[in-house]
Amino acid sequence: MEHKSYTFLEIKQKMAAYCTYQDRCHQEVEQKMRDFLLIPEAKEEILLYLMRENFLNEERFTRSYIRGKFYIKSWGRNKIRNHLKFKGVPEKLINSCFDEIDDADYEKTLLKIYEQYYSRQTGKEYQKKSKTVKYLLGRGYEYEEILRLLSG
Repeated sequence: MEHKSYTFLEIKQKMAAYCTYQDRCHQEVEQKMRDFLLIPEAKEEILLYLMRENFLNEERFTRSYIRGKFYIKSWGRNKIRNHLKFKGVPEKLINSCFDEIDDADYEKTLLKIYEQYYSRQTGKEYQKKSKTVKYLLGRGYEYEEILRLLSG
């Protein structure tokens, strides 16, 4: 397969477009830059340019990721945290951005998912409960939060 070769400027513009289309984290940008044969200095320069011009902003990426995964996909904090860590986002940054999720919304969503899933289960009460708890843990909700919901 023949690779088209791009000038430094073209690559820089492509990377800016990549970040404009959707918020990206550093790891995604570095991964994408592997498509182009660049020397380390050129990669570094492009990264710095993207950050300086605010195309690449790890905090903005983290905040929008958290909002999307919670408000659109209804993931719990644990699943969101694990996915962000996998993308190389620092734990400290992740923790400081969790204020994107309103606590009341979190509880409401947890309750809604619990009720929906629970109502579809069959078997004895404790089996339905245990299946539902397992399901919620898989969605990334914290065990303590689930217990609080059940005792509430």
